Amino acid sequence: MLYQIFSLVLEVVTGILAGACLLRLYMQYQRIPMSVRSGNPLGQFVFALTNWLVLPLRRVLPSIGRLDTASLVAAFLLQLAQFGLLWLVAGGAGGLFAVPILALFGLLRMAISGMTGAVIVYAVLSWLPGQSLMADVIERLVAPPLTPIRRVLPLFGGFDLSPLVLLLILQIAAIVLGHLQAAALLAV
Repeated sequence: MLYQIFSLVLEVVTGILAGACLLRLYMQYQRIPMSVRSGNPLGQFVFALTNWLVLPLRRVLPSIGRLDTASLVAAFLLQLAQFGLLWLVAGGAGGLFAVPILALFGLLRMAISGMTGAVIVYAVLSWLPGQSLMADVIERLVAPPLTPIRRVLPLFGGFDLSPLVLLLILQIAAIVLGHLQAAALLAV
């Protein structure tokens, strides 16, 4: 019971911090303004949550083009710490080599879950009248994966079904990822 409680708390804390690092990476890649002057509350939240980890890493890890490697490494390190702590608390059962593999798959699963959440929020906000800064930010986050689907899938009776198709694709990716993770762990 205590292990489950510890695991849950650790997963929530790590999920928030690593998710914020991934969101920072993606927002910077998409060139979505995040500074205080931009008025983007999501960007300000992400900066406040991740600066303590990303800024020191940025001193030693330069960006590669538009890819903020410090944010990516920060998210991976958080996942690595989570699975490392769980491995230690579980008594070191299983191989230590499984920890980085679990961290990598955890990072990929988090990216899929994050995009799934963003698509759901985008769909809900699209039903509401009016436009807000937050709706604009969410739209800019989900537009890149929706664009190719919209090129292929026409509107049906005036309804845009591309978010539904993207959610289906993301769920399929999550299933495939789960099977790949199981296969990778059996190989270790």
